[in-house]
Amino acid sequence: MCEDHTGIGRRAVFVTGAAAALTLGSVSFASAAGRDGGQETRTVRGTLEPGAPDFVYVPVDVPSGVREIKVSYTYDRPSVPAGTTGNALDIGLFDERGTELGGRGFRGWSGGARTEFFVRADDATPGYLPGPVREGTWHIALGPYTVAPQGLSYEITVTLAYGEQGETPEPVYPPERVKGRGRGWYRGDCHLHSWYSDGRRTPAEIAALARAAGLDFINSSEHNTHSAHAHWAEAAGDDLLVMLGEEVTTRNGHVVALGTDPGTFVDWRYRARDNRFGRFARQIRRAGGLVVPAHPHATCIGCNWKFGFGEADAVEVWNGPWTPDDEVALADWDGMLVASVREGRDWIPAMGSSDAHRDPDVVGRPQTVVLADELSRRAVQEGIRAGRSYIAESRNVSLTFGASGGRGEHAGIGERLDVDRDTPVTVRLEVTGAPRCTVRLVTDQGVLHTSAPLPVSGSGVVEWRTTPSYAAYVRAELRHEAAVGPLPGAPAAFTNPIFLCRRER
Repeated sequence: MCEDHTGIGRRAVFVTGAAAALTLGSVSFASAAGRDGGQETRTVRGTLEPGAPDFVYVPVDVPSGVREIKVSYTYDRPSVPAGTTGNALDIGLFDERGTELGGRGFRGWSGGARTEFFVRADDATPGYLPGPVREGTWHIALGPYTVAPQGLSYEITVTLAYGEQGETPEPVYPPERVKGRGRGWYRGDCHLHSWYSDGRRTPAEIAALARAAGLDFINSSEHNTHSAHAHWAEAAGDDLLVMLGEEVTTRNGHVVALGTDPGTFVDWRYRARDNRFGRFARQIRRAGGLVVPAHPHATCIGCNWKFGFGEADAVEVWNGPWTPDDEVALADWDGMLVASVREGRDWIPAMGSSDAHRDPDVVGRPQTVVLADELSRRAVQEGIRAGRSYIAESRNVSLTFGASGGRGEHAGIGERLDVDRDTPVTVRLEVTGAPRCTVRLVTDQGVLHTSAPLPVSGSGVVEWRTTPSYAAYVRAELRHEAAVGPLPGAPAAFTNPIFLCRRER
């Protein structure tokens, strides 16, 4: 074993045009001549100081004749004072095609979920892409997520195995449509993680939990990798639509690429100040996907959404078990609805997903219930984009929500009731599966109607009368009993709005 001590002072090239990055000196191997069946190993060590770039690249000069590249790494985790971040170091791999923003050379990312990985033509560690190991300069990508005041010392071991390469399997993807399922309300969970990123469940296990939760569709959304796309076909079926995507996990927030074309990779190596997000939002849409900022007010480092909502097709207002940051997200989204009415511009629908990773995370809590013309990728996306949906805590909760004018005019969730400003309007909500929940009807003026708690049966009907001049839109919330004081309880469900006046032409 050969060793090379590489520190951050031994820098080769700064990379610009994305989040701050640094390229270190190369790790070199001897020629592969005469090494058929053998292997070589190199170890490099270094230290990253506080304020290190977002990404540090370690070049690896790979000779011809290599069958497999294997990487393992460790780093120190010193004690830090309370309230101070410790060390966390992510890792990934780019091949000889380079590290250019856009990911042409991308071969995988495991973040902080794994301490080692391999790549070869016929197989790869989950999170990484199988394919030829070609001659050239590869790059190990290090992402110092947080660095302790003492610095972050790391050790990387690279092993090249020589020999004949295997055959790369042809990917098989799940179908984009479930046959025989016409117009109806379909339940889905669009933010899920398997062992192809930092989850602990296989696609088959997730699919089984999705079926048990009464879901009709799910979306694959691994952190910063599309490696799972080719592993979902067997999990899909005539009762479950599997869409493909990615959770693009930047240092300034996360966004779910929902229902992209199979094999689509979306780069994440930029911050809001780099003015790059629009480029990748457009890439998501060109690939047939939706742009959905995830948990926009989450408190984890790098999770809070800072790119604005100008590119969003929907926003994940409810993420996993209801917490205070979801309450903030709901209030913020409602403020965006008010602004859309005031400014006469398009509005952004709300979604909810579980973000489930492992036990005890519950797949399908919450779930987005979408009115779609059929159970297909395109139809579900259209329903989400149009806001014809509500968010429920489980399959047990169902609702019907509509508004009617005096001459037979009617609008449902996500629609606009085309009546004059002073026309009397009746808003009606029918609920099942929400025992002792309170109904709140929320408008651009705030909560204008609160019902008595529903009976223990969980079923009930609430009607309210208003006019478009009094309420520009109305949406419904089903709230559990409050735990403390005047604060509302956690929701059992809430809807997207119904707009109550005709759009000015």
